[in-house]
Amino acid sequence: MEIRQLKIFVTVAEEKSFTRAAQIMGYAQSNITTQVRLLEEEFNTRLFERLGKRIALTPDGEKLLHHAQRLLQYAFEVKEAMTSSREPNGILNIGIAESLCIFKLPTLLKEYSRIYPQVKLVIRQGTPLDFARWLRENVIDVAFSLDQLINDDDLIAKTLCEEPMIIVGNDEHPLIAKGCMELKDIAQESFIYTERNCSYRSVIENYLADSKIKPGSSYEFDSIEAIKQFVLSGLGIALLPYAAVEKELSAGNMVDLRLIEPKIEMYSQIVYHKNKWLSPSLLSLLDLVNEYF
Repeated sequence: MEIRQLKIFVTVAEEKSFTRAAQIMGYAQSNITTQVRLLEEEFNTRLFERLGKRIALTPDGEKLLHHAQRLLQYAFEVKEAMTSSREPNGILNIGIAESLCIFKLPTLLKEYSRIYPQVKLVIRQGTPLDFARWLRENVIDVAFSLDQLINDDDLIAKTLCEEPMIIVGNDEHPLIAKGCMELKDIAQESFIYTERNCSYRSVIENYLADSKIKPGSSYEFDSIEAIKQFVLSGLGIALLPYAAVEKELSAGNMVDLRLIEPKIEMYSQIVYHKNKWLSPSLLSLLDLVNEYF
């Protein structure tokens, strides 16, 4: 098994085509086919099902793809560590929570790209569970997570700041007249949830379950912008980071309904794996984050 063979295998798997893989890699298609066949012979298994002109990974192919991607990333890191200068360069894969990506980090990332234009930033939005898995699998180099304080033996997490969480309604919501709201008030409301595995959704669901409270009805969206539009339309209330609704609150068309308790504590944190090689590109990002926070 050679690195070149794994690159060919991964390219074929990603493109789902021997022909396109050959074009991308600049090889004859017969060479691509031969290298995949040699891998299949070495592992004594079929890696692809060939269905006419279409191909698909077999279960063993899926397994090899997972490990091959990690091996190729490690090989890239070794090469970069041994041959690159101290100047940041290459690709930096970053996981970012949606609310931080849209409302908190654009200025920092813009400044990073201005200072280090030779570094390509690849952004992946996800949840804290996604980030933990991606960091362990080396899919991303670092994550900006919005979560309760992270305590994971495999991960290094630095708290950047606390992110205030509020329950919001539109400017005509009846709860405004109360001046504040209690958790039990949600039983009479339509509650708009973020996607499953979102950290603050899990927290509010746990509080509601502990208090045996169910919303009158509910919606679920994986987009904060969609949630805000539903709130503004009077279709429900939602728990969101203050930073995500700051403009609407200032404009007066959305209102903090002032949940008395419990206090929902969320923190912006930068996270990377304890065994991650801190490349010049990653180190420079960590340094810039320290300046901003």
